[in-house]
Amino acid sequence: MDVSATAWWITVGVTVGVLAVDVFIIGRRPHEPSMRECAIAIGFFTALALLFGIWVWVQYGGAYGGQFYAGWLTEYSLSVDNLFVFLIIMSRFGVPRHLQQEALLIGIILALVFRGVFIAIGAVAIQQISWIFYIFGAFLVYTAISLVRHGQDDESDYKENGVIRWVQKHLPATDEYTGVKLTVKEQGKRVITPMLIVMVALGSTDVVFALDSIPAIYGLTREPYLVFTANVFALMGLRQLYFLLGGLLKRLVYLSLGLSVILAFIGVKLVLTALHENELPFINGGEHVPVPEIPTLLSLVVIILTLVVTAAASIVKARRDPSAVRQVDAPL
Repeated sequence: MDVSATAWWITVGVTVGVLAVDVFIIGRRPHEPSMRECAIAIGFFTALALLFGIWVWVQYGGAYGGQFYAGWLTEYSLSVDNLFVFLIIMSRFGVPRHLQQEALLIGIILALVFRGVFIAIGAVAIQQISWIFYIFGAFLVYTAISLVRHGQDDESDYKENGVIRWVQKHLPATDEYTGVKLTVKEQGKRVITPMLIVMVALGSTDVVFALDSIPAIYGLTREPYLVFTANVFALMGLRQLYFLLGGLLKRLVYLSLGLSVILAFIGVKLVLTALHENELPFINGGEHVPVPEIPTLLSLVVIILTLVVTAAASIVKARRDPSAVRQVDAPL
C-alpha cells in the first residue's frame, strides 16, 4: 500500500483540526452533552469512517478496505470496553458530570499520542524482527484468557497504578474541583486539583490499553497508515458515546467475553502468519511452515458476528437478570 506523504500530512492535519475544534471551541464551554448532540456527533464520525473505508477500497483495493473496516471495528470495540474503566475512574475521583466531557477529551488526546508512539514502534518491530508476530499472538491469547477469567469485575480489578500513587503522595493537592483547571493557588501556594490526578489516571490507563490494541490491529493489517486511521476513527466520538450509552454501557455484560473471542482469534491468526513466514531456526529448520492463512474477509465476518452476538446476548441477559448488570459507585 503506497501512501504518499501528502496523504499522511492531510490525515494528521484533519485529526489535529478536529481535536482543536473540540479543545478550543467545544471545550471552552464545559457541559454535559445532550442526547441529540451525542447522536449527531457519533453519526457523523461513523459515517466519516465508513466513507473513508470506501475511499481506501476504491483507491487501494478491496483487501485494504476490508483490513481498515476489520481494524476499525476491533479498535472501536476495545475502546467501548475501555469506556467502562473510564467510568470507574470518573466515579472513583468524583468528577462532576459537567466536567466529565473535558476529562474524556484529554484522555482521548493522550490515547492518540500513546497509540501513535506504539504504532511507530510496532511498524519498526515488524520490519526488523521477523518473529515479532509470535510474541504479538501469544500476548493476545494471554489477554483473551485474562478477560475470560476476570469477566465483568472491572471495578474490583481496577487499582490505582504507581504513577497515580506517586502524584497523590508527592504533589500538594486540593480536594475541590475548580472547573477544568489543573492547578490553583491556595494561601499563596500552587497546588494540583483532582482534575490533574484524573488526567494522570486516564493517561496511564491509556498506555495499558495501547498494549492490547496495537498488537490486535497489526494482526489484521501491516499497513501503519491503516493502523493509525483505524485508531483515529475508533477514538473520535468516543466521549459522546460515553454519554449516549449511559446505562446501556453497563448492560453490555458479555462485552469482555466477546472481546476475548476476537483477541484470541486475532492471536491465532498472528501465530499462523508467523509460522507461514517462519525464519526461526528451531522451528521447521528455519523454513516456512505450510499452514493455512486466515483471509481478511473471514476476519471481518468473525469480528462482526462476534460483536452482534455479544450485544444481543448482553441485552437479553441484563433483562432477565438485572443483578448481572455491571455496577459502579456512581451511575452515569
